[in-house]
Amino acid sequence: TEKDGESDARDRRIDRIVCGKYTAVPIMLLLCGLVLWLTVCFSSYLSAGLEMLSGAILAAVRAVLEPNLPKSLASLLCVGVVSPVLQVVSVMLPPMAVFFPLFTILEDLGYLPRAAFNLDRCFAGCGSCGKQALTMLMGLGCNAAAVSGCRIIDSPRERAVAVITNSFIPCNGRLPILFAMLGVMGLGNFSSMAILMGLLVFAVLVTLAVSKLLSATVLRGNASSFALELPPYRIPQIGQTLVRAFLDRCVYILGRAVRAAAPAGVFIWLIVRWEIGGEPLYAKLSALLDPVGKAAGMDGVLMLSFLLAFPAAELVLPLAAAGYTLTAAGMPQFSAVTAGAVILFAMFHWPCAAALLTVRHEYR
Repeated sequence: TEKDGESDARDRRIDRIVCGKYTAVPIMLLLCGLVLWLTVCFSSYLSAGLEMLSGAILAAVRAVLEPNLPKSLASLLCVGVVSPVLQVVSVMLPPMAVFFPLFTILEDLGYLPRAAFNLDRCFAGCGSCGKQALTMLMGLGCNAAAVSGCRIIDSPRERAVAVITNSFIPCNGRLPILFAMLGVMGLGNFSSMAILMGLLVFAVLVTLAVSKLLSATVLRGNASSFALELPPYRIPQIGQTLVRAFLDRCVYILGRAVRAAAPAGVFIWLIVRWEIGGEPLYAKLSALLDPVGKAAGMDGVLMLSFLLAFPAAELVLPLAAAGYTLTAAGMPQFSAVTAGAVILFAMFHWPCAAALLTVRHEYR
């Protein structure tokens, strides 16, 4: 129809700018920076409010349980269950509540396939294809979901490259660690946004470099042709977008984190109180890992937290906070060097159990 023809001509005019030779990358970086800046700005306000609310809830739970239950059982419930769950919610929810709606708006707007198209040349030069860019963007939400999404890549070789390299993109469980550590550094919103965008660009470059290495060695082969249907631009339905982003992404991922946080909190509560030779098992394990942690710019508590958070990466911060709180060490003041080491380690350490199980389920 005439209306459809006008819409198609409008989309082509926009694409000449959004996907232009000289304008595509600056626009992509600008949109990425805007999303990250809004996430940093608004999540800081939400975090402050949630921390106050979590403290009030924990105090109310203590007031109810401690007078009415045995001391050890009350401590288990308050410190081992309620506190880790509240910490997970207060750490994860603020950035998710801002990032995912903005990310979904770009998706509904029709921009994300254009971003994949813009990155096709980079991935083709590394022996892969532009569809890997789509799975890479999915990895910002969840690496396990992104691994499943690699089904859209037709070539088995390129699909294997995308699966292996997807964990280099920090998922929603690791993004809060980056936000928290940048907050420790005492940086302003703009500086935090700039560093975050630099970290994401660095993650993309690492993904491209490893894809090139795999394509030139164990997964040698030529890049396949890439055909991608670009959907029409459309105005997002903001209400539906917010509801879908919150329910399908925020609530799902937060629920998974909460389900993992409670048993993990109980486990760490037990090993803190389980003494061997008059010393808590947690202290022995963290002391054993301390040389490894120091070599990585951290300490034994942080290294043990990364290991115990294998079921879900979002548990790292709650486990570290619980470990410092439940031991005599107390919560330390991280230096900028330590915060930077935690950021780099969080970005590139092993995938979580869900991602690894998905790899095995999908590709054996």
